[in-house]
Amino acid sequence: MDDLTRRRRWAALLALALGSVAIGLTEFVPAGLLPDIARSVLGNAEPDSVARAGWMITAYALGVVVGAPVLATVTARMRRKRLVLALLVLFVLGTVASAVASSFGLVLVARFAAGLPHGAYFGAAGLLAATLMGPGSEGRGFAVVLSGLTVANVAGVPVITRLGQAAGWRTAYLVIAGVFLLALVAVAATVPDAPAAGGSPADELRALRSPQVWLVAVTASIGIAGFFAVDSYLAPITTSVTGLSPGAVPWALVAVGLGMTVGNILGGWQADRNLRRAMVVGFAAVIAANVYFGLMVGSAFGLFTGAFLIGGTILFLGPVLQARLIAVAPGAQLMGAALNQSAFNTANSLGAALGSVVIAAGLGYRATAWAGVVVSAVGLALAVVGLVVGRRTVAGTPADELVSSSGRGDFEKKAAGEVT
Repeated sequence: MDDLTRRRRWAALLALALGSVAIGLTEFVPAGLLPDIARSVLGNAEPDSVARAGWMITAYALGVVVGAPVLATVTARMRRKRLVLALLVLFVLGTVASAVASSFGLVLVARFAAGLPHGAYFGAAGLLAATLMGPGSEGRGFAVVLSGLTVANVAGVPVITRLGQAAGWRTAYLVIAGVFLLALVAVAATVPDAPAAGGSPADELRALRSPQVWLVAVTASIGIAGFFAVDSYLAPITTSVTGLSPGAVPWALVAVGLGMTVGNILGGWQADRNLRRAMVVGFAAVIAANVYFGLMVGSAFGLFTGAFLIGGTILFLGPVLQARLIAVAPGAQLMGAALNQSAFNTANSLGAALGSVVIAAGLGYRATAWAGVVVSAVGLALAVVGLVVGRRTVAGTPADELVSSSGRGDFEKKAAGEVT
């Protein structure tokens, strides 16, 4: 793709990033609209109904968990642009179905379907962006695509949340479907064709045979759930615990988004410097952020600073865990990227469900933070175990199994924390 002009290259990258903006909207907007959704679909906005409405978040996350590895496998030989376009079509259909579903059961089915292309999109779009950026700039290509999530959380989610509060959550989802459609048109118009997104289906599936891959995925799934236990119920926490008006909810979401932006930058920097230390520090920071939030959320200052901290600490771990998966799952790029998204959305599902359980048990909205402390502590313990086991595995593995013909051995050992 060396013959592309600079303007065409950046137009293509921004088109791919627009798709991730839409994904950020469809994934995180429910956190600010759960009381409105509960009132519209379930008849009231009492804590029990809000907790039940939280299963919308769980259903989407389960769709990601199922769809990420399945689509990464069956589409491994599909050309990248065609794959990205097909995934955006699925997003449009699933989001529209979510908006027009006539019952809560159908809403859950539609949200599950909308989540299926999530992981494969980040894998395929990230690889396509890396190709667009050219040799030596792959990291920046992935960063451009992932930046759509931070843009969505800083600007898009608060705006769509406010729209949903004023015009109804179904209108909000129709607007999100429109953003997906705009991304579809932009990708079709600007992104050049490229080879298949991955290797063979067998190559992609081979990554699933590694115990280290599963350990990293479980660590992320449990440890990051603490963030989602809080974030999924940020709207009722803002109004019922802090005592602010519904108009403050979008600003709380802005605080989360700003934290994510800072955390993403710091996490990428620390992952390059010392991944082992970054994993331990990252999970410890998530625990500390949840403790702070639980203690301080009774005031507006505590709410906004706490929201910033939980957003920042969780996305600090994003590039850290992705780097770890690259290290333990070589030769399966699409599967590795998809598994990272699958793990994060398993955490989303677990966190939303955990928050629903503690709220329904009558422990109150503040208890979601303390539940988050528990699961994040488990994540920290698993991270430490994984790093210890990983170091012993590397030490006992023949060099010819660590270094491939592509020369990635030094990178992988650096990602694993063996090279400083």
